[in-house]
Amino acid sequence: MALFTEEEQHRIRIAIEDAEKHTSGQIRVCIEKTCSENVLDRAAKYFHKLDMHKTKHRNGVLVYVATVDRKFAIIGDAGINKVVPADFWDSTKEDMLEHFKLGDLVEGIVTGLKIAGDHLQKFFPHNADDTNELSDDIAFMDGE
Repeated sequence: MALFTEEEQHRIRIAIEDAEKHTSGQIRVCIEKTCSENVLDRAAKYFHKLDMHKTKHRNGVLVYVATVDRKFAIIGDAGINKVVPADFWDSTKEDMLEHFKLGDLVEGIVTGLKIAGDHLQKFFPHNADDTNELSDDIAFMDGE
């Protein structure tokens, strides 16, 4: 059985596209069933594997979720970390967690994407010459 239906995947992709409309920031969602290490280390591993550290302004954000282990993280690249407070993503994670606790994984992810886009817009507004540097598709991983 797939982790998400086609409709749910489409909803997440649209949320990424909407979040990126007003920012030069780049957002990706990475999903796998299990997380065999510290969740932040795992998210950082996939951040690099997905070449998110290669964006023009170093303003990529990864939302990582391990569905079976019920772990998740939000991490940003160096450009973001230079300008935001250390606890920048904590409230976003709390808002996502409220949906996760209700069993609505997709709504939690969509909520996190909207908030991320709103935050990024403040620090990295959209410019006329911005391009979509990273895929908006969900990255499904298999525990590599």
